[in-house]
Amino acid sequence: MKRDVRILLLGEPKVGKTSLIMSLVGEEFPEEVPPRAEEITIPADVTPERVPTHIVDYSEAEQSEDVMREEIVKANVVCLVYDVTEEATIEKIRTKWIPLINGGAEKGNKIPVILVGNKSDLQPGSSMESILPIMNQFSEIETCVECSAKNLKNISELFYYAQKAVLHPTAPLYDPENKQLRQQCVRALSRIFTISDQDNDGILSDDELNFFQKACFGNPLAPQALEDVKNVVWKNTSDGVQDNGLTLNGFLFLNTLFIQRGRHETTWTILRKFGYDDSLELTDDYLYPQLRVPLGSSTELNHNGYRFLQKLFEKYDVDKDGALSRLDIKNFFTVVPYMPWGEDVFTTVSTDENDYISLHGYLCQWTLTAYLDIHRCLEYLGYFGYPFISEQESQTAAVTVTQNKLEDLEKKQTQRNVFLCKVIGPRGTGKSSFLQAFLGKSLSKQKSSTGLLSYYTINTVHVNNQEKYLILYEVDVDTEFLKTSDAACDVACLMYDVSDPKSFNYCASIYKNVVIISPQQHYMDSGIPCVFVASKSDLTEQKQQHGLSPSEFCYKHRLPPPLAFSCSGPEMPSTVIYSKLALAAMFPHLNGSELTASSFWLRVTLGAAVVTLLGFTFYRAFIKQK
Repeated sequence: MKRDVRILLLGEPKVGKTSLIMSLVGEEFPEEVPPRAEEITIPADVTPERVPTHIVDYSEAEQSEDVMREEIVKANVVCLVYDVTEEATIEKIRTKWIPLINGGAEKGNKIPVILVGNKSDLQPGSSMESILPIMNQFSEIETCVECSAKNLKNISELFYYAQKAVLHPTAPLYDPENKQLRQQCVRALSRIFTISDQDNDGILSDDELNFFQKACFGNPLAPQALEDVKNVVWKNTSDGVQDNGLTLNGFLFLNTLFIQRGRHETTWTILRKFGYDDSLELTDDYLYPQLRVPLGSSTELNHNGYRFLQKLFEKYDVDKDGALSRLDIKNFFTVVPYMPWGEDVFTTVSTDENDYISLHGYLCQWTLTAYLDIHRCLEYLGYFGYPFISEQESQTAAVTVTQNKLEDLEKKQTQRNVFLCKVIGPRGTGKSSFLQAFLGKSLSKQKSSTGLLSYYTINTVHVNNQEKYLILYEVDVDTEFLKTSDAACDVACLMYDVSDPKSFNYCASIYKNVVIISPQQHYMDSGIPCVFVASKSDLTEQKQQHGLSPSEFCYKHRLPPPLAFSCSGPEMPSTVIYSKLALAAMFPHLNGSELTASSFWLRVTLGAAVVTLLGFTFYRAFIKQK
């Protein structure tokens, strides 16, 4: 909505333009009227729409036509004043003033015009009979107000309608020639209907209508008012009401009726509640609310976000089979102007036996989006109407910005739930198979799959009885690590092929030689935990050409010994290796030897025993004191 309104008064000499302005400001008819009133500004707090309003007078006697044209360009609305007692001033509207104001403007860019019939105190009848043909001829004319500067009749109403023409314009919503909503308005209202139809049955029930009414206008409708609304729609449309609820056609008819009856502000209130600007485009402020993510922090969905997304899943899982088919996903994204998910989504998250996306896989995909591209995630949530449905100020209420990783290291603990692992290794090592195995797909199942492989996979793992999300990203073997972000992650998985004697040499080189932050700092001393994985462990192990064996190399650099991996068997691949990667990501302050299963869990157990023993000792001392 515009932040201020500029009103220009035009018309023939002596029709009372200056008198109207002075009567409004002084609240009485002036004894002396100057040739032209100086521009005045009415503060926001005294205007009905709460926006500053600038009122500009024009005098042919004192100003040039060039000045007038400049003022027309700057104006948001023109009040075209005529004298109700002078037929010639009415005729000039058609022949002179409207062509002058909007003669060269395109249909959608015309300045709105308010016709103002002044001096109604001098004529008992109305001028509307002469005005109606002109209003029908020119679509930019919003309304006509008959008033009197002398007895202050309709003065404040005149300027209210002028404000309204700017703040709640008709042109983007309605085509007066065809007497129907414009296509862009239909699209916007259809999205709003789809969002408001929370059970996805194609009908707004009484509960949904009242939720909508309260969210947009502050109060629900009384039961009788609700029935009256449905009765009006039912009497005027053949399919506007079904099963005692409002259909999309009924919803569109109702908004058409508001506009035809001059209640544009009702439809604009609805549109702006759902993020639309005057051009019926979703605003950047709505789609991309400000969210500060400091360096070293990450972004995760919180319980508000997951609860909203689960409701969406249930809404579009029409057959209630606990999964979204490709058709369900297409219907799911009808409120988004483009399809955000490609075919690779089916190899990014786990799917069911029909290759449908389960609720678990669906939430994983959203978690991945929130972690990798939070602005895109906020955009999608905006399209789905998160602020409206969740009754929040913006989509940022669905997101948590985590604590800086350096603070986690200092405290030796983390509250983060999502971790990124970069999988690095030479070509042919089996990195893609490793990623797909994370989704529970054996090698035979992977070979039968025809889907587009993704560089990312995401799933949940259990670490210390906590469920965490782990993202695996396959680094292209040809990638050169040029800057911090290329290699930065929570844990690096360095994978080599046990059957290829040259394979480990690549991983050792990556560990020792790839620049992470500065020429002096590498994975070896970057603070990023590294885990070596020996892939294709079902094959005969070859002696690696590196100077040290993989086990010796890991021992020397205080890394956990290489983890064996294979997904060639018919059974589901083991998830233990992925839990160990997440464990290393969660506890980067521990070195490799401390993260071996026996050492780490022994420390956890001993820690718990010490706490118990201390507690018992303090309890005995407390009892003794008593």
